[in-house]
Amino acid sequence: MTIVYNSSLQKATFFLTGFQGLEDLHGWISLPFCSIYLAVILGNLTILHIICTEATLHEPMYYFLVVLALTDLGLCLSTLPTVLGIFWFDAREIGIPACFIQLFFIHTLSLVDSSVLLSMCVDSYVAICNPLRYSTILTPVRIVKMGLGSVVRSTLLIFPLPFLLKCFQYCRSHVLAHAYSLHLEIMKLACSNIIVNPVYGLFVVACTVGVDSLLIFLSYALILHTVLSKASHQEHLQALNTCVSHICAVLLFYIPMIGLSLVHRFGEQLPHIVHLLMSYVYLLYHLSRTPLSIASRLSKSTNVSLRSLNL
Repeated sequence: MTIVYNSSLQKATFFLTGFQGLEDLHGWISLPFCSIYLAVILGNLTILHIICTEATLHEPMYYFLVVLALTDLGLCLSTLPTVLGIFWFDAREIGIPACFIQLFFIHTLSLVDSSVLLSMCVDSYVAICNPLRYSTILTPVRIVKMGLGSVVRSTLLIFPLPFLLKCFQYCRSHVLAHAYSLHLEIMKLACSNIIVNPVYGLFVVACTVGVDSLLIFLSYALILHTVLSKASHQEHLQALNTCVSHICAVLLFYIPMIGLSLVHRFGEQLPHIVHLLMSYVYLLYHLSRTPLSIASRLSKSTNVSLRSLNL
């Protein structure tokens, strides 16, 4: 694809990329994306309505699912205009301010996801390892604090990135490899000294995804140790079923994120299609993540049985 732009446009615009070489098929390619976006919006609004109106679901796990649903909707609304704009109207231009705003919301919501997965892990740990004190440990006030802490932490860590990028001069190609904006990709287009950005980016990842994944691993190690040492065989199966479903959700969150990050940092020689496919795998998983979490977690009987384990 060849994009022609003048010097004044170059200073104010980035160019997004769809499926190069398949422009004639963008109308057909948009159909599954439209279906997924519609399902995500309707599904998450339904989830929010059910949890908010059903009194029996006013419990910590479901509050965390509310946060996941809200982050799904936020990510959907952040990426939908540019993704469908490319497929429907071949609208590839995005202003630099709009690009930075989109980048901010995508990365912030991703970090909120990581925090919520850790909170759900804490819920499982308390429910299985200390069921008699569940209601006194995970009080509504503490749940609100955990949710606000997740949002505040993610916002404060991502907030400097757009301002760091704004300080750079972009004298190279302004063509982005994806249909939405990512920090790692925009950073590489700068012709200024960008040493601060990769260092700060690694710091953010270490403080969020790194710490969260380590705590999740330790929590499930303690859960498995407690269940296997004290529970009956039937309780083993009940607890392990819930644990395995959550572990799968955690892996499905971290694997696309880590894969996309590795492709951007070390895969410069890889074909463009690899970068493109990784970006859409990352996006589509996030858009469908809450239904996966609901399928594995939205089970009242399972939650009750876990909390009634005599450990």
